[in-house]
Amino acid sequence: MTKLTLLTAALLISCVAAAAQTPDATSPQTATNAPSAADVTGVKPSKRLAGIDSFSGAARYAAANAKLAPPATGENRVIFFGDSITAGWARDKSFFPGKNYIGRGISGQTTMQMLIRFRADVIDLHPKIVVILAGTNDIAQNSGAESPKLIQDDLQSMAELAVTNHITPILSSILPTNEYPWRKGLQPGPQVIEMNKWIESYCQQNHFIFLNYYPALVNDNQGMRPELTIDGVHPNPAGYAVMAPLAEAAIQKSLQ
Repeated sequence: MTKLTLLTAALLISCVAAAAQTPDATSPQTATNAPSAADVTGVKPSKRLAGIDSFSGAARYAAANAKLAPPATGENRVIFFGDSITAGWARDKSFFPGKNYIGRGISGQTTMQMLIRFRADVIDLHPKIVVILAGTNDIAQNSGAESPKLIQDDLQSMAELAVTNHITPILSSILPTNEYPWRKGLQPGPQVIEMNKWIESYCQQNHFIFLNYYPALVNDNQGMRPELTIDGVHPNPAGYAVMAPLAEAAIQKSLQ
């Protein structure tokens, strides 16, 4: 075989190999969007993680969590975990004088978002107790319409994650409301009642404490008493003043 023949054969073999490695133009994975071996999703890891952080708020308390020292020996660390209702009062230490309760609430969040950040904002902080107040934004369809089962699954998953990590969960009732100012016409009153029935039943079945704010806040129209709320959904200082002793009683009962 001449040198020319050998060179021609080598070129043919090289072309065949290249063709086998190049995605077809009609394939969903073209040369411009084909995933690398390190990232089979087709999305750069940095962009994918940034999207998850943005959706879940997982980075919101990252700096504060990093500064938080591990619990001292004998410390009964308590974390209040939830949405804007939790964020609104956990910062105000006057409701729990002498207590160093930690607030990890993010406005507008649904149970799905809270579940994603549960490890970062609860488990990794090693509390003794987590007080979970969640679900109203699911009913408000902040992340789209959800079945009651999906909300229940998220709450159950958070409780199970807590128990697995030796954290005692306290599950709170959803606060009464008969209208969401940002999503009018949903008539949430009956949905709140039914979800609270499920939360109470779930707590009874699993020997968890059910923190029931609902009877102390509700009016005759399945909404929140007007003197206790700023907008029919969020408590005002008077509303939080009603809720605080109920929460403290649940915490003390749990510690016993």
